[in-house]
Amino acid sequence: MNTTETESLDRRIERFVRRNFPQIDLHGGTAGIDGVDEATGEVWITLAGACSGCGISPLTVQALEGRLLREFDEVRAVHVSTGLDDVGGRPDLSDVPF
Repeated sequence: MNTTETESLDRRIERFVRRNFPQIDLHGGTAGIDGVDEATGEVWITLAGACSGCGISPLTVQALEGRLLREFDEVRAVHVSTGLDDVGGRPDLSDVPF
């Protein structure tokens, strides 16, 4: 059994986000895994720091949601919170190619 198989889902997601979304840290933001419900396949992430209120964070949210759903068979829903959650919601980004 390799390390990936023995790591918890939340640890694997944390490592995946850090490895695949370095721009979050590079731009002064943070992505925290708030919770993982392995029974339902739900994941909760909070973007904070420079991500909170950033106009580009909706793109990051959409990318996180899409990539986590594709990369982890056990993930069925991704909930990402940002500083923009209470100020008009997210724009329609359905035509963004990621």
